Amino acid sequence: MSSESVLFDYTRQDASGASCTAHAWAKVPPALPADEKAAVKARIKSLLVSQNAVLVAHYYVDGDLQDLALETGGCVSDSLEMARFGRDHAAQTLIVAGVKFMGESAKILSPEKRVLMPDLDATCSLDLGCEADDFAKFCDVHPDRKVVVYANTSAAVKARADWMVTSSCALAIVSHLKAQGEKVLWAPDRHLGRYIQQQTGADMLMWNGACIVHDEFKGLELDLLKAQYPGAKVLVHPESPESVVAQADVVGSTSQLLKAVVELDAPVFIVATDNGILHRMRQLAPTKTLIEAPTAGNSATCKSCAHCPWMAMNALQGVLSCLEAGTGEIQVDEATRVQAHGCIDRMLDFVARNPSATAKPAQGFVPNVGAA
Repeated sequence: MSSESVLFDYTRQDASGASCTAHAWAKVPPALPADEKAAVKARIKSLLVSQNAVLVAHYYVDGDLQDLALETGGCVSDSLEMARFGRDHAAQTLIVAGVKFMGESAKILSPEKRVLMPDLDATCSLDLGCEADDFAKFCDVHPDRKVVVYANTSAAVKARADWMVTSSCALAIVSHLKAQGEKVLWAPDRHLGRYIQQQTGADMLMWNGACIVHDEFKGLELDLLKAQYPGAKVLVHPESPESVVAQADVVGSTSQLLKAVVELDAPVFIVATDNGILHRMRQLAPTKTLIEAPTAGNSATCKSCAHCPWMAMNALQGVLSCLEAGTGEIQVDEATRVQAHGCIDRMLDFVARNPSATAKPAQGFVPNVGAA
């Protein structure tokens, strides 16, 4: 990826205001004492039933929320499966424990349902770093390119896109576009874009965004850690820097990394993605040893320390507030929703017609069980 291909550079996750990381960490609810936690969970369970609601949670949120979702017939999954589960579930109210673009995706696919989130300030650095009006200008000056956006974008950005992709199907879809002779305008994650470009050879013009969690993983420190655990398998999400991806045994989406921990014959894994996923990994593979890949460390310069501050804002207290007071309702205006639905439908149709599309064995990809 040449420097000339990067025309927009947003690092708004460090800006002041309601969506800065310091604000997010400050809003993380305190842990509940055991007796209070049990009472809150019992109250939530009762309200989910009485309100015909279901809880869907991302792998990166607090383990208590993941457990509660599974205990109550909800789901714990990646962002797209959260939206698809909510669409196909009979519940008329969806409680989405994750970040805002996930709630918007649920609303796009389930417009007739009420979608609530524990905290509407819970956002994403990739979403923040790809503002819809500026993205539209970027698209306007490159009308010859197919616009392909990652799931981690707002409804307004998806409304401008030809395709939405997830990290499990992006390689296949971009390969398909290349085979059709298409050039690609890609947004927002530069690391994932670079990985796809290297794997497919496609002509891709990049937006310059990054996930604050994955961007912090360090190739040098990972190399040193691997020396301490020479038999460990390295699992890396492709939103990570090139020096980290290059050392991976498996590069894949959250669901693919989970599958690798369960199925690969190795006792030790080094995991380069948000450490919230370790909760589910330990449940699914209790005999495996899991080690967090090194970031910048717990220092003044660390932005993430392998955990998203906005994911951390999700807590039992917020779920209870959704159910008791109706807080955190997601709204997507109908014109935007219809346009955004188009790029998601195009992806879903492609995957349905090409079932092997999400299992391409590039750099250790394992068979797909989910999406971004």
